[in-house]
Amino acid sequence: MDHSMTTTTFELEGYKISRQLGVVRGITVRSRSVFGTIGGSLQTLFGGNITLFTELCEKSREEAFEMMVEHAEKVGANAIVGVRYDATELMNGVTEVLCYGTAVVVSHT
Repeated sequence: MDHSMTTTTFELEGYKISRQLGVVRGITVRSRSVFGTIGGSLQTLFGGNITLFTELCEKSREEAFEMMVEHAEKVGANAIVGVRYDATELMNGVTEVLCYGTAVVVSHT
């Protein structure tokens, strides 16, 4: 599925939703490594963007997003609307990232 066929809105401009196939999701659980934790802690001393944690978050979101797209393709969707992210800390240093949306079949209007 082309990523341009995913949106946080509930419609895709230029397309008509012909079928809704239900909720699709991707979930990943990540932990920080000891080195990442130490490196991130050192970066906090200097302030600004903590790049080690930013990279971990971005990788987690990307993985959850790709899993959601795969789930949508398996159920026959060619688009996903209402895409959202959620994150929960399961334990110290372990975070669940969830990406979900509604799988739909669209056609050009």
